[in-house]
Amino acid sequence: MAEAEGGPAFDESSVEQPRGILSTLFHRKSKGKPNGKKPPTEEKKQYLEPDYTKVRVVDFDLKELVVLPPEIDLNEWLASNTTTFFNLINLQYSTVSEFCTGDTCPVMSACNTTYYWYDEKGKKTKCTAPQYVDFVMSSVQKLVTDEDNFPTKYGKEFPNAFDSLVKKICRYLFHVLSHIYWGHYKETVAMDLHGHLNTLYTHFIVFIREFNLMDPKETSIMDDLTEALCTPLPQTPQNHVTER
Repeated sequence: MAEAEGGPAFDESSVEQPRGILSTLFHRKSKGKPNGKKPPTEEKKQYLEPDYTKVRVVDFDLKELVVLPPEIDLNEWLASNTTTFFNLINLQYSTVSEFCTGDTCPVMSACNTTYYWYDEKGKKTKCTAPQYVDFVMSSVQKLVTDEDNFPTKYGKEFPNAFDSLVKKICRYLFHVLSHIYWGHYKETVAMDLHGHLNTLYTHFIVFIREFNLMDPKETSIMDDLTEALCTPLPQTPQNHVTER
């Protein structure tokens, strides 16, 4: 089982994935399990269906929103965007929080990957999804409102390891977004909020790619969705004639 690495300076989570290679070799040798049951088929991902991936709330290139503007300090730009994404992802999760319980989501998972929480003392905790998200949001809220980490006063310098701090925050926020897609997409569609979720996810991915804030291996579990959403939509002819 693989676990994500992390330093002790920040609450960490780790990732657990199934031993896919051995499992694949075993199933190649037998048509079913020893008890006669067929191996489980991969669950169809509703969020990858074209009718859903094409739904957005904006129709322009989101990269225009993340490119560092001239004469703007890089750390200021990272701080502003990271805080904004924290607020937006927190808000998006709140729309499905009533469906995300210890019974429906006994572990924090996405795409056969389980996320563990590490406390300040390095203790590994396997918690429910709502507990994990609460840990994430509480920790990030504390960080982005800490003047020593995210300074807002004129002349206050950013900490030396600020980029590392931003990377870890983005890593946690990605976990939350992934869980919403994996565990609560049906509820999101039912509330007609999938367009907002798709746009938020695409915006976030474009941002972390622009500034190399996450290792591609950490986001690979959602590569199929990223490819579907980050591929430009076909242009729709627009009628610019105004009727009076």
